Amino acid sequence: MLEHIFGSKARLKILQIFLNNPGRPFFVRELSRRLHTQINSVRQQLDTLSKLGIIELATTPSSLVDGQAPALAAGKEKKYYILNENFLLYPELKALFMKLQLVLEDNLLKQLEKAGKIYYLALTGTFCGRADSQTDMLLVGNISKEKLKKIIKKFEKDLGQEVDYTLMSLREFKYRRDVTDRFLYDILENKKVALVDRLEEAVVKSNNF
Repeated sequence: MLEHIFGSKARLKILQIFLNNPGRPFFVRELSRRLHTQINSVRQQLDTLSKLGIIELATTPSSLVDGQAPALAAGKEKKYYILNENFLLYPELKALFMKLQLVLEDNLLKQLEKAGKIYYLALTGTFCGRADSQTDMLLVGNISKEKLKKIIKKFEKDLGQEVDYTLMSLREFKYRRDVTDRFLYDILENKKVALVDRLEEAVVKSNNF
């Protein structure tokens, strides 16, 4: 079965999106836009994953939460796909893709540290199952926006999904922390994965100058 699951790069990226977002419905056009892939190719991969039992095809219920799907015409149902968490190999697939994501995150960190000075790097949002988060990544440091943009674009391509990121200088971070900025504290006080945390050391040094 594994050769069918991992049969193509497009299928891997689609599968990764579903595994990173259990319980979330996805529409064909949405996936096509997200992956920058032709809609017929996406349909073909979804059909294969559906036949394998990894994802399920359903229609939009009236109780579908706002923001989870495009606006629908009154009385009109629309087909969507969702991860089948009862799939026999689901735990193994989830574990495998978590390891893959760790490798990608490690590569991301190495690229960022080559491009500038990093004081803090935290993953939140989609990386932690937080759909309500305003960002997926908080970066505090000295790095050019153009370099960061290129690195994130490559990371998105490897990851198979878009990433909302926020870059702050150390000065901006200190100011936002001092005024109890709601956006910043939403990140700091909620679920996150800190890949780099040298903030206290950096703040102390900056205060001595």
